Amino acid sequence: MLVRFVTGNEGKAREAQAYLDGITAVNRVEYDYTEIQSDSLAEIATRGARESFEELPGTEPVLVGDTGLFVDALGGFPGPYSAYVEDTVGVERLWRLVSEEENRRARFRTVLGYADGDRTETFTGELAGTIVSPRGEGGFGYDPIFEYNGQTLAEMSLEEKNAISHRGRALATFADWYADHH
Repeated sequence: MLVRFVTGNEGKAREAQAYLDGITAVNRVEYDYTEIQSDSLAEIATRGARESFEELPGTEPVLVGDTGLFVDALGGFPGPYSAYVEDTVGVERLWRLVSEEENRRARFRTVLGYADGDRTETFTGELAGTIVSPRGEGGFGYDPIFEYNGQTLAEMSLEEKNAISHRGRALATFADWYADHH
């Protein structure tokens, strides 16, 4: 049994293997699937998984992940456009935008898209927190401005972060489903 995790990130593949240990092996595959423009992470992940399964050689199922930061006061922005906003505007400027708001609640959401020869499924994990002034040296992306339980994700060790992460929650849900269906 093998699931192909389509990601350029070795750490994400290791995290997936940890959740799927004893259920299935995970192989990291690099494939640049088309990321459609959509305000739905589920739609992006579904299309990415389907395309990856159809275009990659082999018949093993594939898993792709799409993550966004959804800020309440900004109507869910940057959401599915989080990576683009990070690359163009940057984390500091997003903080400055949110710093003007009274409500600084936000959530990280990861949607995993799964595809095999018969079906496509999605699995979602969320982590609710607050946008704060940047703190911490660890993590990446928006981690320095996302606070959970008094600490930013950038102030946590990798183990602490993985224990509560949105991706981990999505992987746990997927692992349960996969164990039941295979």
